[in-house]
Amino acid sequence: MAKSVLSAAHFHNEEAAFAYVEAHLWPNGPVCPRCGATEEHVGRLQGKTTRMGLHKCYACKKPFTVRIGTIFESSHLALHLWLQVIHLMCASKKGVSTRQIQRMLQCSMKTAWFLTHRIREAMADGGLGPLGGEGRAVEADETYIGGKEKNKHAVKRHSGRGGVGKQVAFALVERGGKVRSFHVPNVTGETLRPIIVAQISGDSAFMTDEGGQYRHVGGEFARHGKVNHGAGEYVRGDAHVNSAENYFSILKRGIVGVYHHVSEAHLYRYLAEFDFRYSNREKLGVDDVKRAELALQGVKGKRLTYETTRRQAFAG
Repeated sequence: MAKSVLSAAHFHNEEAAFAYVEAHLWPNGPVCPRCGATEEHVGRLQGKTTRMGLHKCYACKKPFTVRIGTIFESSHLALHLWLQVIHLMCASKKGVSTRQIQRMLQCSMKTAWFLTHRIREAMADGGLGPLGGEGRAVEADETYIGGKEKNKHAVKRHSGRGGVGKQVAFALVERGGKVRSFHVPNVTGETLRPIIVAQISGDSAFMTDEGGQYRHVGGEFARHGKVNHGAGEYVRGDAHVNSAENYFSILKRGIVGVYHHVSEAHLYRYLAEFDFRYSNREKLGVDDVKRAELALQGVKGKRLTYETTRRQAFAG
């Protein structure tokens, strides 16, 4: 019988976990996160009382581990447990709830909540180049995130229809490729146009529904294909937004079925999580192990503090 991926040593042994993370973040040897000195100026400190993975930079005289300058910094959670959670969040199509992480790690809800937000930050796309290109199509669509008004507490209900009282998620989906989604205040052309022109290559085919917010910006691309959902039209030749709707289906099933509620302040991080998994899905040749390795590459330079993250939640 084949062994489970989670039986690998770096998921259970702290020394193996440090070696695994160092191999991925320092492929050419240790690098000081404070001054940038490389292997020839760095030494590993060893001894019975020495912290796991401790190095010393002889250029700036500072000690460090591979945790410094990453989402792992200042965390008291063992590194091998971090790797377990990263793998689970990358392998689950619709995400893993904070409550499940809390039960699995036997930690506080505060720790599990903050841990998952740090990992979502690591998953965030740096936006390397525009989507699409010559001969490629990019779909644009929007959806509304939030519970049904009838199920809300009376003081939180909003009058009106459609997206009233809900958060707006706007997505650009490259057919057969990546997705980039955004938490936006509304779906007016004024709001969406800057995002669209910055994120999509001008020689792409731009695919949308009949929404008026796309009418003018569509002329800035090689071709603008539209379908009229209001008239029951969902495909016209190669014009459709089925890829975007498929992405939103996964997103909503995750938010409703796994997370149940997502605050306005943190919606962008949840979008980053779903974007990451969709953009690195099996159909593109990325398996669970590779997906977790890609997430690990994003941990550098994205340190969050609990108080900052908590203040964002209350501000939202």
